[in-house]
Amino acid sequence: MYDPILSKSFSRHERKRFGFIALILCLVFALSICSTSFKNPLHPLSLIGDGVDLDLSINDAEDMILEDDHKSKYSSEPIVNNDSNFQASIGINENLVLIVNTSTAISQQTAVNYTNLPISTTTSETGENVLVVNDTNNVNIPRPQDIETKKVEPICRVQETMADYCEMEGDIRVQPNSTTIYLVTPPSNTPNPTNSWTMQPYPRKGNPYVKHWTVKRVSDGDGDRDGDIPTCTQNHTHPAIIFSLGGFSGNYFHDFADLITPLYSTSYRFKREVHFLASDHKSFWVAKFQGLLNKLTMHEIVAIDTEKEVHCYDKLVAGLIYNQELIIKPVLKQSNEPSMENFRRLLRRTFSLERKSAIRLKARDGTRPRLMIITRKRTRILTNEGEVSSLARKLGFEVVLAEATSSSNMSRFAQVVNSCDVLVGIHGAGLTNMVFLPDNAVLIQIVPLGGIDGFAKLDFGSPSADMNIKYLDYKIRAEESSLSEKYAKDHPVLRDPFSFHRNGWESLKTVYLDNQNVTIDVHRFRGTLAKALKLLRH
Repeated sequence: MYDPILSKSFSRHERKRFGFIALILCLVFALSICSTSFKNPLHPLSLIGDGVDLDLSINDAEDMILEDDHKSKYSSEPIVNNDSNFQASIGINENLVLIVNTSTAISQQTAVNYTNLPISTTTSETGENVLVVNDTNNVNIPRPQDIETKKVEPICRVQETMADYCEMEGDIRVQPNSTTIYLVTPPSNTPNPTNSWTMQPYPRKGNPYVKHWTVKRVSDGDGDRDGDIPTCTQNHTHPAIIFSLGGFSGNYFHDFADLITPLYSTSYRFKREVHFLASDHKSFWVAKFQGLLNKLTMHEIVAIDTEKEVHCYDKLVAGLIYNQELIIKPVLKQSNEPSMENFRRLLRRTFSLERKSAIRLKARDGTRPRLMIITRKRTRILTNEGEVSSLARKLGFEVVLAEATSSSNMSRFAQVVNSCDVLVGIHGAGLTNMVFLPDNAVLIQIVPLGGIDGFAKLDFGSPSADMNIKYLDYKIRAEESSLSEKYAKDHPVLRDPFSFHRNGWESLKTVYLDNQNVTIDVHRFRGTLAKALKLLRH
């Protein structure tokens, strides 16, 4: 528009010169804006470099984005060229936007192949230029939260109870004559912090009667430093569990606490389709528990130490899942996982135990609950067993006396225990028969002198809750112990039992477990039996 003020202030020639200056300023301003727009060197289509055509189309860019033969189509790994000036990374945002950042041209041999996918360009909220895959209906592109760096997990670990436990899957070869388990893996550049473990396949670590095994992770291409990887001579389709029958096996308590319940916990998921490889094999032990073992595996127990073959598996567990004495800890507390409830159900099926629940007493109905006293003949003898039996009968119990010996017919003894509502016994392996009691039965543990309350609680008191069994204990006084007849009242044996604890297990065992008998004060014990009756009523 013509301005009369300018007309009066400047000549026609001056006004023309100002117009040219204004035009030049506008052009400079416009060029500045354009320069800012193309300033970002990370634009995927501004592939600036020596000898690179700047007028690339979308199709040209797609043709340059080719995949190495050894890369997966949608790899989440960083793509790095040997050229130090080249580096590209690929990420996927929440809207499945493919972001490609480059500092120079993308090499045709090292980039990801998105050929034949509709691609366009856009600008993110942060001002970053991106390539957009417009149609992802048939494209399985991982999101960032689904992409994790794969860690090499150790094969072996130590459980919280200090028990060794190894679990492996793949090409597994068991060579008995070298007590070595090989896990053969393909050649890999992934660093393995540990490739060899020495372990004992028994819940109580450090036992001198348990053989050590070596677990080795070896590469298929490199062989083994100590010799060639053994060749399979027997291949198996079912997995295997290696465990030891050494340690304290043969003691009835340890048979269940260290072997039977851990074997059940470890093998449960395999539904009997599993091989049991027994190191430190004991034929008498297998014979005694054969009926129960048949419920855990469909295969014969293998004495692995004496085998000459190299046994090969796709999955193997060395060691046993061990929580605590006679305790099975379910992970998710679901019906389809190992638990003490499911274990006791298995025992009822195995030994044909008829009773699931104990008697529930009702007032004046004349029903007599059944009480079993576990008798002992060698150590920790109940010297006035007759008096205790007579007291129990007067209170309304039907009394059964039975000795749990290793030569007993376990199935028959389990049925007798299952027929009872109350089980009474001095602390010892015989109380392990509590596993056969019906639900809501009562266990009464007589705890000898010697400060062994903690052991008594750990071995039988704590497990009773998961077995749905009511628990009572009767802690004897000094005058009820035979030790009071051997030692003066101020002797450390009676006055300071924990001084023997400090001397070690053998000292404690010798004094308080191997050389102590019990004479119960029946007047005092009457109150414990009355509590048992009350529990049966509720």
